[in-house]
Amino acid sequence: MKKFLIFLFVFFTGFNFLSFAKDENKIVVKIENELITSYDVKNKILTSLVLSNSEITQENINKLKRKSLEGLISNRLKRIELSKYSLKKNNVKINSYLNSISSNDINGLKSKFEINNINFEIFLEEVDTEFRWRNLIYNNYSKKINIDPKVIQKEVKKMIKNEKKTIKFNLSEIEIFIENNQLDNEKIILLQKHIKDFGFEDAVSKFSISNTSNNNGNLGWINSNSIANDILKYLNEIEIGEVTKPFKKQGKIIFLKINDKKVSNPSEINIEKMTTELVEKKKNELFDLYSNSLLSKLKNTKFIEYY
Repeated sequence: MKKFLIFLFVFFTGFNFLSFAKDENKIVVKIENELITSYDVKNKILTSLVLSNSEITQENINKLKRKSLEGLISNRLKRIELSKYSLKKNNVKINSYLNSISSNDINGLKSKFEINNINFEIFLEEVDTEFRWRNLIYNNYSKKINIDPKVIQKEVKKMIKNEKKTIKFNLSEIEIFIENNQLDNEKIILLQKHIKDFGFEDAVSKFSISNTSNNNGNLGWINSNSIANDILKYLNEIEIGEVTKPFKKQGKIIFLKINDKKVSNPSEINIEKMTTELVEKKKNELFDLYSNSLLSKLKNTKFIEYY
């Protein structure tokens, strides 16, 4: 742990990105045969800034160093695990994802990468790794992740029958990995300060590991009845525009912000739509649970060498 903290300090304070030479490519982390170089970190940081439409400045780069390195370590651990299986590249899903983040202008996205000297192929490799990782988790835990829509629909109907009026929250989130050590407190303090100084949305782009990070962390409208009581209590403590206290769930530390809220009449609820949303939500929660569990296991069993 001490070695890791020293490495982070040296790396984050000594790496001036804007003066980074094009031909410089030093190894910063090694995990078995997988390497992470200073070029990889540079590429990851620039990719995050371009995808979030953020300005490329030294200040923004400094904010992304830790998140980018953590993301690359997770990516390499996933690649090592995936090498044990024969999971094919899914070009259809990759292209669909690229269209979704580029407003159906993949060539325009490629041009953005080229203008900013970002390696688009490395980005594609990371996207491919994430999709194959999802397939691995679903294949290994399909029985546990499978949710019966009929059961959920019964729950929705029962909920509507028992409730007169419900509150709907429009929420945004920030998710960061749990280290289960002193780094957790350091991350929380750093993140809370960043939210206070620069705003929630900026913190999302710099720190959040959630899939919602490319959309300012927005989760949309969520009915209070579909929110677990232990989370709902945090939301009930704050008002619109405020951020909850950090809480731990499924291997992550989470912050929620209330963008808006309103009272919903049960008669206005679309049962089919709500059932579909809840099924998807429960699937994603279970996926995250098993994904983070396997990733934590890999972090604890693989030798991660810092240079």
